[in-house]
Amino acid sequence: MPEKIISMRNIVKKFSGVRVLNKVDFNIYKGKIMALLGENGAGKSTLMKILTGVYLKTSGEVYFQGKAVNFTSTKESQDSGIAIIHQELNLVQHLSIGENIFLGREPVTKAKNIKWAELYEEAKKWLDKLGLEENPRELVKNLSVGKQQLIEIAKALSLNAKVIIMDEPTGALTIAETQKLFQVIKELKQQGHSIVYISHRLNEIFEICDDVTVLRDGEWVGEKPIGHLDQDKIIEMMVGRKLEEQYPRTQTQLGEVVLEVKGMTNKFVNNASFSLRRGEVLGVAGLMGAGRTELARTLYGIYQKDKGDIFIRGKKVKINNPKDALKHGIAYVSEDRKANGVVLNLNVIENVTLSSLKSFGGRFGNIRKSQEEVATQKYIRSMSIKTSSAKQLLKFLSGGNQQKVSLAKNLNTNPEILLLDEPTRGVDVGAKKEIYELINQYKEEGMSIIMISSEIPEILGMSDRILVMHEGKITGVLDIDEANQQNIMSLAVGKEVR
Repeated sequence: MPEKIISMRNIVKKFSGVRVLNKVDFNIYKGKIMALLGENGAGKSTLMKILTGVYLKTSGEVYFQGKAVNFTSTKESQDSGIAIIHQELNLVQHLSIGENIFLGREPVTKAKNIKWAELYEEAKKWLDKLGLEENPRELVKNLSVGKQQLIEIAKALSLNAKVIIMDEPTGALTIAETQKLFQVIKELKQQGHSIVYISHRLNEIFEICDDVTVLRDGEWVGEKPIGHLDQDKIIEMMVGRKLEEQYPRTQTQLGEVVLEVKGMTNKFVNNASFSLRRGEVLGVAGLMGAGRTELARTLYGIYQKDKGDIFIRGKKVKINNPKDALKHGIAYVSEDRKANGVVLNLNVIENVTLSSLKSFGGRFGNIRKSQEEVATQKYIRSMSIKTSSAKQLLKFLSGGNQQKVSLAKNLNTNPEILLLDEPTRGVDVGAKKEIYELINQYKEEGMSIIMISSEIPEILGMSDRILVMHEGKITGVLDIDEANQQNIMSLAVGKEVR
């Protein structure tokens, strides 16, 4: 039996009297990779925040290397040898890569002056380890989301921790970056480090993990060696039932052309032309940096186009900002919910109604609070948003439930055209299915949807047509009947499909 480096026993956590963890057990073994799985809201992040001193447990015991511990801050847990890579980015945008990696731990002289040359030299070693060619003096704000995620990873690795917790570390990474990370994880394992790996991408779990622990609704379901499981069994443990069909795409009769884009060009996209029909899901595929998000953000008016035209129902429209887009019935769900999707210090009601406040205005300019709550409760029920109440602050919801609120906020504007940028990133398999069913529901009601996704099975499973991009250009549009993984990837790297 491998040595337990950490043992958490009978962990209970309550928030305002609501029990979110109920007698949970969790083990981490020396030199092993433990997967921690469960639906959004199952308690994974809460359990890890207790381990790292962010939250105090209500009851239970935590043992680290055989000794009882009770960390009351992240500094205490870090000093003991536990590091965490959070799902949400926690970088200081206006500081350099090197400054972020060693923030609060800068090498200093006896006079307390920072040794800048040493700091950047050490930062370069961690960048090299992760295959990043960036200058450690580069400002973090100039990096893509994927590269910022790798800086978060470098920051945690630089602590040389005995235990490293990785919460959805590959969510924004390319295939090549993911494989490089896996190589680093395997090296850490060989060196005796212990890893907790949290991910909704089950193929990754089978590729790198040794054991699996599953939580459901704040309770421990089981711990098993990876060799005793398959994907179906893990899903059943997570959701408490079998999921029959992973991608439940519905066939609908497509209507007239709702959106037509002709020659849209700026510094991000080059001569983009495509159309979207009523009741259609147009998938947008491509590798990181292909211009998929930039295409959506230009269409939504976040980025200005230099030339080209946009037509809605045959009428040429001007979209210079998101307000114009909303006026013309276009809504956009961002890939980065924390930065652009929700306001964490507002509650569920305030977030859901944020983009549609005009519709809740009274005769004297006041907001009709009761109508706001009725509208919000509708989405809480239909989208299975796990929250203690509609007045719960967003920062206390799981990442997946925050994503659902971001989606609800945009749906509440009653859009005709919905732009979904990575709508299921960081969302568990059960919640993914719920989002897919919502996509089908709105599609059947006549909404037109553009869905950007890095997961080709998702694109193939939910789209009616697939638009593929490479270096800012549209390299092809495939009908779903002719689309497969091979020809999507060929177009994504700029090759012609024969």
